[in-house]
Amino acid sequence: MRWIALALTFFCSAEFAMAQQATLVLVSKGERRMQIMNGDAVVRTYSIALGGSPVGHKEKEGDERTPEGSYVLDWRNSKSGYHRSIHVSYPNETDIERARKIGEDPGGMIMIHGQRNYFGWLSPITQWFDWTNGCIAVTNADMDEIWALVENGTPIEIKP
Repeated sequence: MRWIALALTFFCSAEFAMAQQATLVLVSKGERRMQIMNGDAVVRTYSIALGGSPVGHKEKEGDERTPEGSYVLDWRNSKSGYHRSIHVSYPNETDIERARKIGEDPGGMIMIHGQRNYFGWLSPITQWFDWTNGCIAVTNADMDEIWALVENGTPIEIKP
């Protein structure tokens, strides 16, 4: 009987975990909100901080804007200078061409990340304003959840 209960517990836990895995990460820059989606269901919602100049699509290196559009979360860094980080596949071909036309470097290394190492305790303050160079910042505890819910290859949609 114990084995059946143990097997059911494991199966139900695995089913629950699968239902929580992200199929899409949806970012609303204007609302400073990121949602982890599984199909049409919202799994989790997080408050975010953005680049220091968040309005508009990222155009060039150093503009402190967070890109807008459809990308992929394509790799992760467990030894990030910002707790943990997951890379956004910016720039895409359109972004590169747009920057080339204005004679600029499109920039890159846009990440979802936690707080600067050793300063996570400041997140109750830092998450009230936009402070990144164009990344999407969350608290370290939120980043740990996101890390577990989002696999490499998950699409991310960043809206104005």
